[in-house]
Amino acid sequence: MKLLVKLATAAALAGAIAAPVHAANNYPVVLVHGFLGFGPDTLQGTGFLYWGGFNDVAAHLRTADRKVLTAGVGPVSSNWDRAVELFYQIKGGCVDYGARHAASHAAAGEIQKPAGKCWAADPNNNPNHYPVALYPQWDAQHPIHLVSHSQGGQTVRTLIQLLENAPPNGSEGDGLLYTGGKTGWVKSATTISTPHNGTTLRDVIVDYVPKVSELAGKIVEVAGLGGSSSSVYRFRLEQYGLAQGPAESISDFIARTQGAPFWQLANHDAAQWDLGPDGAAELNAWVKTSPNVYYYSIGSKATEQGSWCCNNTDRVIAPFQSSSYQYARNDMIFFLKNTAGEWVVPSILQRGMGSYTQTAPGRVQTDSTWYPNDGVVNTVSMKGPGGQPLRYYDGTSVKGTWNYLGYYDQYDHFDVIGWDNPSYAVYPIYDNIASIIYGL
Repeated sequence: MKLLVKLATAAALAGAIAAPVHAANNYPVVLVHGFLGFGPDTLQGTGFLYWGGFNDVAAHLRTADRKVLTAGVGPVSSNWDRAVELFYQIKGGCVDYGARHAASHAAAGEIQKPAGKCWAADPNNNPNHYPVALYPQWDAQHPIHLVSHSQGGQTVRTLIQLLENAPPNGSEGDGLLYTGGKTGWVKSATTISTPHNGTTLRDVIVDYVPKVSELAGKIVEVAGLGGSSSSVYRFRLEQYGLAQGPAESISDFIARTQGAPFWQLANHDAAQWDLGPDGAAELNAWVKTSPNVYYYSIGSKATEQGSWCCNNTDRVIAPFQSSSYQYARNDMIFFLKNTAGEWVVPSILQRGMGSYTQTAPGRVQTDSTWYPNDGVVNTVSMKGPGGQPLRYYDGTSVKGTWNYLGYYDQYDHFDVIGWDNPSYAVYPIYDNIASIIYGL
């Protein structure tokens, strides 16, 4: 029943969008993953993809004359670092995080030009055997479409800002990305379930497990997954010295990285900062909507209002619970339920995203409009960055503003990328996007 409802929802949204009869362009699409995401070179041999789960969204969209490329950037890195990595991964060259940026985050261990993050622009001139760049000819005459999920939406916005404008707060050096003036390189940017204004999930987790980031860091260190070489999972944190060296034993690596400042909440050069409402507000203060790009946003929602409960073993309904609170649907993927909505077990009240507010002075204020969510991101945050141009998509596209396509009801954060959906339920989402962007 869950899948039939989801299919009907997808079909209804598809019917509201007029697909062009003929494609007006065939510019490449680059898919950009979100927080804790991964590229096609990860989880090899499992058949499981970030974009589609056991389906393949990229292959579905790809045709003989349409390139669909899949990127893999730092899964827990800041949007600045991810945007820089994305630029070099598409265009080619060795990552340069910027002199000023690296210096300002030196206390957290960041360096400007880490080893191990290079892509070859020319496969025939690649003496170091680097991975081949996704689209080396990328420029104003060869633009791209960016399609992103979750934090990936913040990342592509940051990339567009850096492409077109000189970096804020001083020089980053002579790297190709930092010269500005690259208008026309991006035709469109589509964001799916992106926390443009942050997600209260970050604060919910930190409130209940203050040391969660440091705990995660210890796991990464012990597993030796900090670099970009593992075929299992890659945290791609060479810029923080968190990759095991080729001649370094695992015990020496753990001793060297123990208590690494990257994992501390005070580090603002990490996803854990950018994804919260306060960090997102800081990002939005300088990452602006470009007048040269078509922007589209899509939301998702997997909670319901009121004293709704999937069954009494999951939650004991208490008389003091507000009917305005949002609760996780029973068909939400299991590991999101406990933080998506308020839930109660005997003698314990857990405040999740469905009832969380923030009113502390100096913090971004969140109220009941933030309650609906998809298990990871508040639905209200998915429309577009606060204070920047926004309109509801009506079949026509306007450049330099966020064209909001609406949200997929009963879809959680991973349903929209196909992790818990068959192809006939997830592919329509991307067919809708393709019908719009190829018609520009």
